[in-house]
Amino acid sequence: MTLSILLGKTAPPELQPLELPARIGNRHGLVAGATGTGKTVSLMTLAEGFSRIGVPVFMADVKGDVAGIAMAGTPNERLQSRLSTLGITDHTPEANPVIFWDLFGTSGHPVRATISEVGPILLARMLELNDTQSGVLDIAFKLADDQGLLLLDLEDLRAVLGHLAEERKSISTQYGLVSAQSIAAIQRSLLRLESDGGHQFFGEPALELADLMRTTPDGRGVIGVLAADSLVLKPRIYSTFLLWLLSELFEQLPEIGDVDKPKLVFIFDEAHLLFDDATPALQQRVEQVVRLIRSKGVGVYFCSQFPDDVPGEILGQLGNRVQHALRAFTPRDQKAVRVAAETFVPNPKIDVEAALTQLAIGEALVSVLSAEGVPSPVQRVLIAPPRSRIGPITPAERQQLRATSPVGSKYDQPLDRDSAAETLARRAESPSPAASSPAPVDAPRPPAPPRASNRQGIVETMAKQAARTVGSQIGRQIVRGLLGSLLGGRGRKSW
Repeated sequence: MTLSILLGKTAPPELQPLELPARIGNRHGLVAGATGTGKTVSLMTLAEGFSRIGVPVFMADVKGDVAGIAMAGTPNERLQSRLSTLGITDHTPEANPVIFWDLFGTSGHPVRATISEVGPILLARMLELNDTQSGVLDIAFKLADDQGLLLLDLEDLRAVLGHLAEERKSISTQYGLVSAQSIAAIQRSLLRLESDGGHQFFGEPALELADLMRTTPDGRGVIGVLAADSLVLKPRIYSTFLLWLLSELFEQLPEIGDVDKPKLVFIFDEAHLLFDDATPALQQRVEQVVRLIRSKGVGVYFCSQFPDDVPGEILGQLGNRVQHALRAFTPRDQKAVRVAAETFVPNPKIDVEAALTQLAIGEALVSVLSAEGVPSPVQRVLIAPPRSRIGPITPAERQQLRATSPVGSKYDQPLDRDSAAETLARRAESPSPAASSPAPVDAPRPPAPPRASNRQGIVETMAKQAARTVGSQIGRQIVRGLLGSLLGGRGRKSW
């Protein structure tokens, strides 16, 4: 039997089902449309459909109403009218298996990553550093690697920056020029990041990707919902976190080629935040990740108001399209309508440009790839409603779901291990005898203690990383993740 997801049906009288074949679910997609046209319901229908066929989903909840996917829906007159119009008779209210996540740890389990895992490239973007300051941050990371200093949280990075300031002259000779002004600018940016709640994101236990790719005993894919109603107000943190998570998936998952269904579907809401301030180099790498991650079984679905919020090079890779209504009130809107119309495979029965401004709420122009990967002509579709609740959940319901979560005991309590801050503090408290008690001029100088080799520091660091928590990937290195290595040429030339 061929697995598929019912997205909706064409308008009466045809009422032809439009389904997304599971085997092309990893060919990526786009859900677009003006505010209030039904994008959120389409995302929920999509996520629910993947979950029912055993595919885990990770999605952000930027308005607070996606959380209803964890609760069974309630029949009402509007829902019954849509089901009657579509001729759907087997619609049963049903809750979905959900795990709530939250970078701030209030509306879900804390999501953490170490400073080392995020790396200097994405951290510089989060801190809004210029090229010179980013180069100094690169040097700080390289220094930590060479001296075996484990970077886990913001305190560790501050300690390394302080060490960098104290030894600035000698470090500049070995690694490249380091200015006091750049160090101070980075430290000020760290203060802003901390005031925005960034200190809660950096630390341990760090998120393990296996916990985003869970299935239930009866074969349903677990839907991870990231509480982002507050996070989206800090767009740099929001977009950089999702970009880091996408790069981690690319780096850690093995190649599997074409499969019957994706291993994970990743839904990137408010996608324009990722590209608004992206440098050409970063945009190129995002394009590369999106293009290649398909072969690892991951489907990426962007959601935004306008199709041209996504760069053309990436838009061309999104074979599955759900386009809700666009409003043509301004020249910008009119251009977006034309762009959207041009991205569909033409259907002689539909004037796409006109239809885009006439679609009702819950109606969309849809084009998906066939099971053979061929784009289908655009169809005007009434989106099928989800079986779960359309709307937010109460704090009591959220708390109950969180209390019964299978990962609560693993992530809810922070872990504070010995790392760079503690190591540098011990060095400061225990100076070498030669430094504290200079030998008399006439007395023979004692031999200098052997200097720890660079290799020993890295091996020790890797050993600490490997012992992070039960279930962690053995042998995780202190080196940067995918985007750090791909974009690492900027600051590493002086090393």
